[in-house]
This record gives sequence, structure tokens and C-alpha cells, in this order.
Amino acid sequence: MQATLTLIAAIGRTVLTLMRQTGAVFLFSISAIAAAFRPPFYLRETLVQLWRIGYESLPVVGLTALFTGAALALQIYVGSSDLNAEAVVPRIVSFAVARELGPVLAGLMVAGRVSASIAAELGTMRVTEQIDALTTLSTDPMRYLVAPRIVAATLALPVLVAVADSIGIFGGYLVGVERLGFNGAIYLKTTTEHLMASDVVSGLWKAAAFGFIIALMGCYHGYNSGRGAQGVGRATTQAVVSACVLILAANYVLTEFFFTS
Repeated sequence: MQATLTLIAAIGRTVLTLMRQTGAVFLFSISAIAAAFRPPFYLRETLVQLWRIGYESLPVVGLTALFTGAALALQIYVGSSDLNAEAVVPRIVSFAVARELGPVLAGLMVAGRVSASIAAELGTMRVTEQIDALTTLSTDPMRYLVAPRIVAATLALPVLVAVADSIGIFGGYLVGVERLGFNGAIYLKTTTEHLMASDVVSGLWKAAAFGFIIALMGCYHGYNSGRGAQGVGRATTQAVVSACVLILAANYVLTEFFFTS
């Protein structure tokens, strides 16, 4: 009996902690969105974050997309050759990259790089009391620190995903033409005929949502970081893990919304 009560109490504590964290994140996100639409607007800080989040993430996103598209073409060719359906390779590669792999892989790679960076930066500012100093100087930390990062990530991710889509499809084209013997002109014609604008647009909407999630998790965990180096390290880890999990969950929800009735 005592063991059962202990188990129930542990489950209850876990559920209450999860609900408390969910509520805190929701309130933080509302405050961040409100701060993004209220003056003063820190344009210079937003542009700096656009450079850091967008431009500096291009190499890792581009390489990931290139090798993913190339490997995807090989896998689809092997699977379709048993059915004598090799002609579907260009179509499936373009679909998969534009709808799913481009946004999700770009989001996960940027989450690992950007969420950790934001959480570490804001966590260090919290530990060294720089955030408290901003409040003392009548500067709203939500407007100066959080809003520019969320706006920048939300705007930068669709651009990164558009580049990743192009590179990923190009990677599939390279493998298809150079390794699998496809005719280059026919490969491109098949891709352009079957890849619809709605496929690309849905991926870009996903990217915007993922960018918001990445910046929100980095800012939330960094802003509420515990004291000391251990607190900053824990905040950094939690930011990356929570961003990745939420990206995968949001991807399913958005896929249901865009592609099912």
C-alpha cells in the first residue's frame, strides 16, 4: 500500500511540474510576442541576431541538406528498383526535402547551435546580474534581449530552409545523374513538374514556427537560468532538448494541418 501511494505521489509531482513548466513557458511566450510588437524596437540588435542565427548557420545547414538529399536519392533508388519504379526518385526526393527533411533537419541543426548559444548567453547575463542591471537602467530585458532574438529566428529560418531545399534537391540531382545514371534534363523536368508551390510554402511555414520555438526555448531557459556555472550548463542542455522535442511535435501537428483533411 505504501509503495502504491509513493508511486502515485511521484506521478502527481511529475504532472504538476510539467503543468507548471508549460504554464511558465506559455506566459513567457506571450510576454515575448507582446514585447516584439511594442516600441522601442531595437533594430540594430535584431540585425545582429539575424546575422548570427541566419548567415552563420548556413554552412552547417547547407552541408546537412546536401548529404541528406544525396543519401535520400540512393535509398529511394534501391527501394524502388525492386518494383521497377526508379523514375519516382526525383519526385520523392523533391517532396521529401521540401515538405519534411528540409524544415526538420534545418530546424534541428539550428536548434543545436542557436538554442544553446542563446541560453548560454542569457544565462551568463543572469548569473552576472546584467539582466538586473538593464532593469535598473529602465531597459526592458524582454524587449532588448528576448524580442530581437525571437524575431530574428522566426525570419531567418524560412530563408535557411529555402536554401536547404535547393541544396538538398541539388544533392539528389548530383547522385541521380552522376551515380545512378539518370538523364540530367529529364531529372530536372520531373522535379519541376511534380514539385508544387504548396509543398515549398508549407515547409517555409514550418520553418517559421521552428524558428520561433528555437529562440523561445533558448531565451526561456537562459532568462530563467540558475545561479553559477552549473545553472548555465543545465539551462543550455534544457534549451536544446526542449527545442528539438518541440520541433518534432510541432512538425507532426503542422503536417496534419497542411496535408490531411
